[in-house]
Amino acid sequence: MPDAEDVRRIALSLPDTTEKIAWNMPTFRVAGKMFVTLPEEETSIAVRCPKEERDELVLAEPKKFWVADHEAAFAWVRAYLAGLDSEEELRDILADSWRQAAPPRLLEAYPELGLPSGG
Repeated sequence: MPDAEDVRRIALSLPDTTEKIAWNMPTFRVAGKMFVTLPEEETSIAVRCPKEERDELVLAEPKKFWVADHEAAFAWVRAYLAGLDSEEELRDILADSWRQAAPPRLLEAYPELGLPSGG
């Protein structure tokens, strides 16, 4: 089961990513734009997710994903770390969120991050 240290290690391995404490929790940003937070005593993550996909995700896997009330109007979803199947799944989720926040120059510089790993 992935944990907060796995989140930190994987997030910081993505290009131009920094960690910053905000709202009393670790947040990770690409080129200054937030793409993941570690709320709830670091037992879950919040990541960017288009609203249309988010709703399908929550319906399909409610034990894994949910939407926090204060984030309902935004394109974010939460995932329980304990609910994730593997570090690979965590890596895919973080990379997808990174792609949504990364500026075009980074997406062009790292084409291997432009597509899900499919793994």
